[in-house]
Amino acid sequence: MHQFQAVLDCIAGRVDTPMPIVLADVMDRNIERMQRFADAHGLSLRPHVKTHKCVEIGRRQLAAGAVGITAGTVGEVEVFARAGFDDIFLAYPVWPSGTKSERLRELARTIRLRVGVDNPAAIDALAEAMGADAGRLQVVVEVDCGARRSGIAPDDAGDLARAARRRGLDPVGVFTYPGHGSSGPGSRLPAARDQESALTAAVRSFAAAGFTTEVVSAGSTPTAAFSTGGPITEIRPGEYVFGDLDNARLGACVEDQIALFVAATVVSDQVSDQVILDVGTKALGREGTPETGYAGIAGRTAVLARLNEYHGFVPMPADEARPSVGTVLPVVPNHVCPVVNSFEELLVTDTAGTTWEQWPVAARGLLS
Repeated sequence: MHQFQAVLDCIAGRVDTPMPIVLADVMDRNIERMQRFADAHGLSLRPHVKTHKCVEIGRRQLAAGAVGITAGTVGEVEVFARAGFDDIFLAYPVWPSGTKSERLRELARTIRLRVGVDNPAAIDALAEAMGADAGRLQVVVEVDCGARRSGIAPDDAGDLARAARRRGLDPVGVFTYPGHGSSGPGSRLPAARDQESALTAAVRSFAAAGFTTEVVSAGSTPTAAFSTGGPITEIRPGEYVFGDLDNARLGACVEDQIALFVAATVVSDQVSDQVILDVGTKALGREGTPETGYAGIAGRTAVLARLNEYHGFVPMPADEARPSVGTVLPVVPNHVCPVVNSFEELLVTDTAGTTWEQWPVAARGLLS
């Protein structure tokens, strides 16, 4: 991550802080690397856009070979559909309340839309919402593989497919999310094995109910490297596009593959062994602990050990030079997704810092 400081040196005094900065050449290598991995294992790549929420980055993923994208909310789907993306999986247990019924109908008429389901009540609600267009909506049954998030028991997937078909919806497969693969070093492979086992059982259940599984979809960035066996047909990583410190600690990326940092300025040094940066929970979220820190600083062992809304507190190690007020530092997030969602645009450059563009975070804040 030494290149982060070199980039900041190129723009000293010219960037408002805090500001998320993306190194496009590092990001493009991440996109190409994951695509090569998927291709080499005969998998479709359907990246999750919740990480970047940026149309330009999504287009780069499609250009590299992604079959479509994954989104987390109806609003995210709408942004990318308006931008020309026509194959989108809403990998979330959708409940079509409020305006969502009409919005889902309109989306299903214009793109290939898949949505996640994990209970009969949602199937009934979606069928009612879609009305005569029910057959246009593809549903993917979510099964739990040990993350204890959403998802039906794998052996019950076929029953849910039957319920969807009875209501006129189109059940096309199964998916799961191995979130417990992010619980710590050594958790990735066991979670991926749980994922494969759950998806295998779900495919069996589909077959017993008389259905074929067009799609068997696996996540995530931490488990992607191990999501190559059994019935899996596609993977849905998101964070790989930027990387972050959490993924580096897990072994899912190396530090030189981290493509995004936040430029932050030292605004106070009144305490002798501490400096304060102009970046807090409004910019970073609150991912971390006081022991590990809430973000790192590239090239330093110091971390942001405490945050309030607008400030980050950095205790300075005795053997590390204390930066002076006005110094701009490259802050590296633990978890990149909430950081991107905090900003309206990304400042995009490369490791040489020669060209600069501003890319809108077009799906920012769209939670419904």
